[in-house]
Amino acid sequence: MRDVNLAKGNFRFAPRMYLDASLKNIEKMPQSTFDEIVEKYVEMNIAHPFQEGNGSSTRIWLDLMFKKELGMVVDWRLVDKEDYLLAMERSPIRDIEIKHLLKPALTDKINDREIYMKGIDHSYYYEGYAAFRTEEL
Repeated sequence: MRDVNLAKGNFRFAPRMYLDASLKNIEKMPQSTFDEIVEKYVEMNIAHPFQEGNGSSTRIWLDLMFKKELGMVVDWRLVDKEDYLLAMERSPIRDIEIKHLLKPALTDKINDREIYMKGIDHSYYYEGYAAFRTEEL
């Protein structure tokens, strides 16, 4: 858990003094539909509970919610990096863009190793890393 206030550009994430309360509220949010899951994901992004690794860890968390509740996961290869980053930047105000990007990328191939590993690759790619690919493992 982070113990400092964080900002990215002009956006300030949840102040540290309210982080615990924010996380408790997020935990109580429903997650039984696609819309509810994405709304919960957006709120977790606003909370930004870690000093580093929020993007990657919350994308994994998002997929786990989709898998548990809907029997689906995101095929991240189908989600354009720039579109995703812009949609996430705007999501605290308007989450329709991120929903529009993620919904067509859902797949029921929840146990497909390639989709899982490529999801990890794309998660690092979204964060600006490209040093290795999981197929090199």
